[in-house]
Amino acid sequence: MKREKVQKITSIGGQALMEGIMMRGPLRSAMGVRKSDGTIELEEVKPLDLVKKYKILKVPILRGVANMIDSLVTGNKALMRSADLAMDGEDVSEEEMTKFDKWLDKHFGDKIVNVFMTIAMIVAILFCIGVFFYVPTLLFNLLAGAFPALNEQIIWRSAFEGIIRIILFLIYMSLCTLQKDVKRVFQYHGAEHKTIFCYEKGLELTVENVRKQIRFHPRCGTSFIVLMLIVGILIGLFIPFTDVLLRSTIKILLLPVTVGIGYELIRICGRHDNAVTRIIAAPGIWMQHITTKEPEDDMIEVAIAAMKDVIPENGEDIIK
Repeated sequence: MKREKVQKITSIGGQALMEGIMMRGPLRSAMGVRKSDGTIELEEVKPLDLVKKYKILKVPILRGVANMIDSLVTGNKALMRSADLAMDGEDVSEEEMTKFDKWLDKHFGDKIVNVFMTIAMIVAILFCIGVFFYVPTLLFNLLAGAFPALNEQIIWRSAFEGIIRIILFLIYMSLCTLQKDVKRVFQYHGAEHKTIFCYEKGLELTVENVRKQIRFHPRCGTSFIVLMLIVGILIGLFIPFTDVLLRSTIKILLLPVTVGIGYELIRICGRHDNAVTRIIAAPGIWMQHITTKEPEDDMIEVAIAAMKDVIPENGEDIIK
């Protein structure tokens, strides 16, 4: 798909939340959330800003890893906060709580939520490691057991593992869209992209103007993940080991390299529009057909509110 032409390129980026959007500008970050009473709540978000704090992290590749850590930590905090704001005023009544619920609330309160979230995060990380690193290598070894000649071709191994990871990612994201809450997050994701495009084209930030924009943006986190999967195929060419555990462990250890290269590529695609960058960005743009959906007008209103809150008056957000 051909990228939408813009008059300027902004450094402002965002993330979809529960009933809201976080926008990150060069001077300020903020989140806008649609509360249960219909109002929009705006709150400032404090990112880690690792690249700004430590000069060494401005070096190519390292800055990609630093920004990835920043995005994960800041994004997770914003996501949790957005859930609190979105459900504000929707407290469960005493009658709806079971005896076990009441016991947990009495003895642990909010602490139990943090415990469950930590456990869920650990389980999710272990699941991802197993599915995206261990399973593809295991499947190829099983295939190579039937066709021993495949073991002699590292290119086939790396390509097979990479394609399996991409297929698994496609299946996972497609299944996510079946959930109503996740689909709404994807709609907010679309609102974020449309609002950024509207701003980059120099148009007034109104619902009507934003609605006309496309929802596929080259600097999207989805595109970054897809690029990482593709870069992982290339890196796999330089890992000669066939043992499932050893090969998977080395790939995990090389994740910072994969992240760093992927970040530099997405950065280039976001700043330049030519035949080469369009080819690089194409797989991620295609994937955004799944991870972004057409937003409703009230979602666009939230995106506009968050966007306006982070646009600096001095124009320092515009990339020359």
